[in-house]
Amino acid sequence: MDRIDRALVKYLQENARYSLKQLSEKVFLSSPAVAARIEKLQRDGIITGFHADIDLEKIDYHIVAFINVDMSPKEKPAFIQFVKDEPSVLECNIVSGSYTMLLKAAFQSTVEMDRFISKIQRYGSTETHIVFSTPIPARAIMIQDEGQEAEGEPAR
Repeated sequence: MDRIDRALVKYLQENARYSLKQLSEKVFLSSPAVAARIEKLQRDGIITGFHADIDLEKIDYHIVAFINVDMSPKEKPAFIQFVKDEPSVLECNIVSGSYTMLLKAAFQSTVEMDRFISKIQRYGSTETHIVFSTPIPARAIMIQDEGQEAEGEPAR
């Protein structure tokens, strides 16, 4: 990725609804050139999608939980297939440490969460952490220009 690609990724993370015209003005290229670069970034797998951020509480998902699951390695494929089809699962991560998997899930009620946890306990033991608040929500990765140092890092 060159400087312009990095700028496009930065701007699209900021607002994926920027028009080609707006983006072209920001990076000083024509709209067709910007469109071609975005298409290439998608083909290369750098841009994997465009998404809307949703306020879960406003659609009645008042409970967000992180659920650790410990299971034997042979259970992983079936577990992954199971959680792919579970609408409450927002993320599934294979992790290191005491647990095998870390799920992020949203529920409308504690009853719904309890039912889900009961289902996944057939794969292994669980530990659940309910989110009270999120002072720093999911955010975009800081895209730096080539040669720019990360904030707080000394120049080399």
